[in-house]
Amino acid sequence: MPAPHVDMRGKTVMVTGFTAGLGRASALALAAMGADVVGVCRNAEKGQAVLDEIGRTHGSAKIDMLIGDLGVQKDIRRVADQFLASGRSLHVLYNNAGVFNLSRTTTADGYETTFAVNHLGYFLLTNLLLGKLRETGEGRVVCTASDGYKLGGRLDFDDLQAERKYSAFPAYFRSKLANVLFTQELARREAGRGLIAHCFHPGFVGSGLAKNNGLFARFATTLISPFARSPAKGGETGVYLCTAPEVRDNSGLYFHDMKPKQLAAVARHPEDAARLWEVSLELTGLPANRGMNTDERPVV
Repeated sequence: MPAPHVDMRGKTVMVTGFTAGLGRASALALAAMGADVVGVCRNAEKGQAVLDEIGRTHGSAKIDMLIGDLGVQKDIRRVADQFLASGRSLHVLYNNAGVFNLSRTTTADGYETTFAVNHLGYFLLTNLLLGKLRETGEGRVVCTASDGYKLGGRLDFDDLQAERKYSAFPAYFRSKLANVLFTQELARREAGRGLIAHCFHPGFVGSGLAKNNGLFARFATTLISPFARSPAKGGETGVYLCTAPEVRDNSGLYFHDMKPKQLAAVARHPEDAARLWEVSLELTGLPANRGMNTDERPVV
């Protein structure tokens, strides 16, 4: 069953990683609902191709693009600054950009790439845009996670950068666990502000993820794609979380096929979520009281 069509006219949705896979399919679906879409991507040429596609299919949609690498904190800050300088409202931030690396690499900031893009990118961009999301009184943060979060064990806070030992799948699985924990902690900290946060499992999707790992990975990904969900099908739950009125009744939940699912034990550790938040503040250089929702420590 596809995500219900909701009238999104007058609402702005920022979608990261929108040039392929889930991001592209979701941007098209949101534009079809009347949303103003702001896509964030690394490659301007690929981004323009998607904007042109949306323009051809949904000529009345307001669509824009911001260029930045979600693994580079300087780029993330520039993207956020450019959007904030526009003075536009922001109703939904859809954190979707992600990577899967067979070999360990590091970003310009010196962080392991999978963790940097898949978690720190979500964390930093969200925090930089929190004030704008709160202004609407109905802000949403949606994060693309994965059922793989169950398979990597709890986070090793002594080796979040996988310096002692790197293995592609465990690194990816732990980054997806970080997405789930981040969503829970954001929901807790934003309780009562009108902003909600949810994450979701898209299923096994035939997308561009992992094709950056060389010829064999591209061949293997292409070979198994007939057995995978389409990006449009995989993105349905993300679009649902961006638009459905009923999901505002709760926050911090994990969804699959547009239904909330109970979390596995590995993700039911509030102390891990809180610690990850604090560590992430340090790794992104944000103030220690960023995102707090208490009388004692006001939000910066």
